Amino acid sequence: MLRSPMKSAFALLLLATTLAAHAQQTTPATPMPQDKTQPSPRLNPLTDRAEHLSDQMTRDLRLNGYQSARLRAINTDKITKLAAAERQYANSPEQLDKQSKAIARERDTELQGVLTTDQYTDYFDARKRYAQADRDYSRNASASILVNSVQNPAPVRANNATIAPTKTKDTRRAGEPFGRTLRQ
Repeated sequence: MLRSPMKSAFALLLLATTLAAHAQQTTPATPMPQDKTQPSPRLNPLTDRAEHLSDQMTRDLRLNGYQSARLRAINTDKITKLAAAERQYANSPEQLDKQSKAIARERDTELQGVLTTDQYTDYFDARKRYAQADRDYSRNASASILVNSVQNPAPVRANNATIAPTKTKDTRRAGEPFGRTLRQ
């Protein structure tokens, strides 16, 4: 009597395992196509700008993992808003300054909830230095991102192939000129 329920339980387990293995074999293993409507993460200056500022602040303020993650989210949001304001008020420095200060106040308010009192005091004292570092980076970022993308091309095919110079062996004989030779 005991063997019958155990056999049926074993048979069900074996059947479930077989079905799961079959389901895994029948699913196609094709990679997901890249969304070409979104900017490439390697060429997104706003993300790079926010990451650069966040890295500097994380180092200077000695943030833990949670604080660093929250800081990155805050900086990404504020840098996006600041870049939009820079585009919108490109011809009006007074309006841009006003918007920049409003965005900085938003960042200050959000960071008060993330940083300790000592960290926030250090941040508050260094705000002008961080703002200057962000401005300097944004001026130089587009050129450095372009240079980096050319020097370190991203894989463009599914098999992770990259474009690189070929490594061919020089098969010319010594003294033989390049290209075709004329027969005399």
